[in-house]
Amino acid sequence: MSSFRNAVVSLPGKERVARTPFGARIVIHATAAETGGAFGMWETFTPPGHGPAPHTHTRETEVFRVIRGLYRFQCGDEAFDAPVGTVVVLPPHVPHSWRNIGDEPGQMFGTVTPGGCEQMFIDIEACGADTPEKIAVIEARLGIINDITLALGSTGLQPR
Repeated sequence: MSSFRNAVVSLPGKERVARTPFGARIVIHATAAETGGAFGMWETFTPPGHGPAPHTHTRETEVFRVIRGLYRFQCGDEAFDAPVGTVVVLPPHVPHSWRNIGDEPGQMFGTVTPGGCEQMFIDIEACGADTPEKIAVIEARLGIINDITLALGSTGLQPR
């Protein structure tokens, strides 16, 4: 991992906006490319009832802080609710998912270390990936495993 020497600044109104695999709005604040690979950082804005399908990161530890709403997380065999103010740290190599179980839109601040998987959101937007299969190709390239990447024959363990 290389170091970075300049501040990464994400000014209000000038952030990069993308979308998640399940169509929620996401604002990218910092990428691995900008932080020498140290981390990636974003905010996700999740409609009620939405969240990612169960998946596994093969490279990153993922950290979330709930800013607005009520979420239910599943990590391995453990399920728990996460109200506003909760911080959740999800280890790599453990299947997990989360869902906004509240009646209002939710908001979470997310960070991964090392950085890299935040590129998925940027690539989905840039490529116009609009089917689960197209999104799964991007996920697999970034080491994210789920039912669709497995069905397509990817283990998510390709080198970066």
